[in-house]
Amino acid sequence: MRIRITIVLGLLLLLIAATAAIALGTGEAPLPYERIVPTLFGYGSMQEEFILFSLRLPRIVITLLAGMALALSGAMLQGITRNELADPGILGINAGAGAGVAIFFLFFPIEAGTFLYALPLVAFVGALLTAAAIYAVSYNQTTGLQPVSFILTGVGFSMALSGLMIVIISAADRTKVDFIARWLYGNIWGDDWPFIWAMLPWLVIGALIGLYRAKRLNLLHLGDPVAIGVGVHVRRERLVLMTTAVAVAAAAVAVTGGIPFIGLMAPHIAKMIVGPRHERAIPAAMLIGGWLLLAADTIGRNVLAEPLPAGVVASIIGAPYFIYLLWKRGTF
Repeated sequence: MRIRITIVLGLLLLLIAATAAIALGTGEAPLPYERIVPTLFGYGSMQEEFILFSLRLPRIVITLLAGMALALSGAMLQGITRNELADPGILGINAGAGAGVAIFFLFFPIEAGTFLYALPLVAFVGALLTAAAIYAVSYNQTTGLQPVSFILTGVGFSMALSGLMIVIISAADRTKVDFIARWLYGNIWGDDWPFIWAMLPWLVIGALIGLYRAKRLNLLHLGDPVAIGVGVHVRRERLVLMTTAVAVAAAAVAVTGGIPFIGLMAPHIAKMIVGPRHERAIPAAMLIGGWLLLAADTIGRNVLAEPLPAGVVASIIGAPYFIYLLWKRGTF
C-alpha cells in the first residue's frame, strides 16, 4: 500500500508539473515555450523575465496553494461532520471569510495590497464566527453534531451572508464594488509574491496539524461513541480540527475569492484512489485540490477571448459532481 501511495503522489506531482508548464506558456502576454527554461535560468529578456517571474509564476503558485488549502479544509470538515457533502463553500465558511474581508476592505480606506498580511487573519475571524454560529445552531446536547443539520444550517448561513455582501456592495463606491464583485466570482486577484508569503504559513501549519491528528480524525469519522470508547476527547479534537479547517480555508479565500467545490471534490477523489484513512487521503487530496484549481484557472484564462474567473470554471466542473453525490446518497 505504501508503494501504491508513493506512486499515486508521484503521478499527481507530474500532473501538476505538466499543467503548470501549460500555464507558463499560455495567457495574454506572449511567452514561447522554448523561452521558458532559458528565462528561468536568467537568459531571458527583461520582458520575458517580467512575464515569467511577475505574472505567471506567482499566479501558478498561489493557485496551487489555495487549491491545497481548500482541499485540506474539505477533508477535515468531511471527517469532523461525517458527511461527504461537507465543503467550506457549501457550509458557509467561504462566505463568512468573504464577508469579513469585504467589511474590512469597505470601511478602511486603503488599498488591499497594503494590508495583505492581515487579510488571512481578517478572513479567519469572519469564517470562525460563521463556523461557531453554524456549530451552535446545529449542535444538539442529546444527539451531538448531526451531519445533515450541520450542512443545512451551513447552506442557510451561506445564503444569508451572500445577501449581506450584496447589501454591502450597494452602499460602496464603484472601485470597491468592482473588487467585491471580482471576489464573489472567484477571480484570483492576489497573484503576487507577497500574497504567497502571507498565505503559506497558514497552509503549512494547517497541514501539519491535519497530518498529526489524522488518526483521531479517522476515529471521529466513525462516530462519537467509537471515538469516546478509545479515549478521544471528542469536543477538544473537533474544536482543534474545525478551527484548523476554518483557518486554512479562510487564508485561501482571502486571496482567491469564493472558489466552490474544490474542497468537496478533492477529498472524494483522493479517498477513491488511496482509501479512506486520512493520513493517506490528506496529502493526496491537497495535491488533487491544487491541480484542480490550477487547471480551472488555466482553462478560464485561455478558452474564451474574455477570461473566465476560476470560480466559475470550478462551478462548471463541481456542480455536476455535487449532483452526482446527492443522487448517490438517494436524495433524488
